[in-house]
Amino acid sequence: MSEEYIPKRAMRIHAHPDDQEFSVGGTLAKWAKAGCEIVSVTITSGDSGSNDPTKGGEYKQELATLREGEQQAANAVLGVKEAVFLRYPDGELEATIQLRKELTRIIRKYKPDVVLIGNPEAWFYGNEYVNHPDHRAAAQAACEAVFPSAGTRLIFTDLLKAGYEPHNVKKLYIHGTDKPNTWVDISETIDIKVKALQQHASQVPVDEVEKWMKDWAKEDAKDKEFEYAESYRVMKFSEEEAEQ
Repeated sequence: MSEEYIPKRAMRIHAHPDDQEFSVGGTLAKWAKAGCEIVSVTITSGDSGSNDPTKGGEYKQELATLREGEQQAANAVLGVKEAVFLRYPDGELEATIQLRKELTRIIRKYKPDVVLIGNPEAWFYGNEYVNHPDHRAAAQAACEAVFPSAGTRLIFTDLLKAGYEPHNVKKLYIHGTDKPNTWVDISETIDIKVKALQQHASQVPVDEVEKWMKDWAKEDAKDKEFEYAESYRVMKFSEEEAEQ
């Protein structure tokens, strides 16, 4: 079997703190252990993530600060060294040209080989979960930033004037799809993924998430030769000369 692909630099783009850990944490931990440099981009700071009836609107900034701290702690567990927080309002995200431009700038700045995003087409998962609109908006804007904006010289020429030269991402990893074509074996990093998710104590029951993550990862690895996996639809824009 050929050796699994490890990018030199990867970037993940999601709407909220904890989205990374729920979805791609095992992959990032595996890549980080292999020497990949990872940039974590969080578009909102999760400032709407509370239904506590004793809290009002004044709590939003405190919660945002708390959740950014939880994300930084999770990044440290995974081996993610670089974090970007864009601080858009939680629950109000739209795939605007402004957001696409900002993500284009970040991609051109860090020049990742791979970008990992959610599925912009996903509305429903099973019969119990409606995908959060922020997730779809983040995924759409990120996908459009990867292609065509990041690599097209005359899109967002003000970025060009500011010194952000075009960059072509090699691969786009899309999670949350019912048509995956790539499975990453995370058997050696599933416990790291769980520990990282447990850093988001304001949002998840820390004693229960291990079962959730292992059940989901086992289902993703169904019919594979390994126990736990994260699955993706991978779009390949260019091939590295020596991936293997």
